Amino acid sequence: MKSFVVKTLINAAAIWVAAWIVNGITLSGGDWQHKTITVIVVALIFGVVNWLIKPVVKLFSLPLFILTLGLITFVINALMLWLTSWASDKIKLDFHVSGFWPALIGALIISLVSWGLNLAFGDED
Repeated sequence: MKSFVVKTLINAAAIWVAAWIVNGITLSGGDWQHKTITVIVVALIFGVVNWLIKPVVKLFSLPLFILTLGLITFVINALMLWLTSWASDKIKLDFHVSGFWPALIGALIISLVSWGLNLAFGDED
């Protein structure tokens, strides 16, 4: 359970950084408390999308993964972020990714921030 909470909070922080840096990723709404709750819910959605859908997409894109030497992973991560934005819109959250390029840059930033925070605060396993 602790691992799930830590990973969700790390994803939330990474998504917040991406929304802060990337033009085209917006985390709008009220005050900082509202934004905090929104980004945590978005991180939960992002985790579910990555847990359920990403393995299937990676399986079907295996030939592209081999052909591009793994670079297709960046595109898959961008699509997962874009899908998270779509799901967030459906439940009326104030998180939006406006296109593929912001999703790609945002996915790169989320990956880097998550990696760094996992090194600092992640589990030992």
